[in-house]
Amino acid sequence: MKGTIMEKRNEARKAGAHRTRMRRKRRQNKSSVLCIALISLMLLGVMAVQILSLYGRNQVYEVKEEELQAQLESEQQRQQELKEYEEYVKTKDYIEQTAKSKLGLVYPDEIIFKEKEKDD
Repeated sequence: MKGTIMEKRNEARKAGAHRTRMRRKRRQNKSSVLCIALISLMLLGVMAVQILSLYGRNQVYEVKEEELQAQLESEQQRQQELKEYEEYVKTKDYIEQTAKSKLGLVYPDEIIFKEKEKDD
């Protein structure tokens, strides 16, 4: 009988020790899961902030791209106007107009009429 009581006590101790180990493992598992969840949430938060930051930068770059595109079109139009003016400068009409307006030159058979200034 003594052997059985001692065996029962040993079995009870082993069972208690087993339960204690299981409780510790459950606590460790819960804390591990909690830590992993917190780390995951932190990473998710950091990524969300980065995404919002990149989205904002993208918006700024799109506006800048539109402005630069408009500026490019304006400069291309100006370039076309300069080419047309360059072609005009090479013509005889331009040379005649400049000679008349700036130098006061006229053709030999040309008559110039000037308006008389009125005296008050």
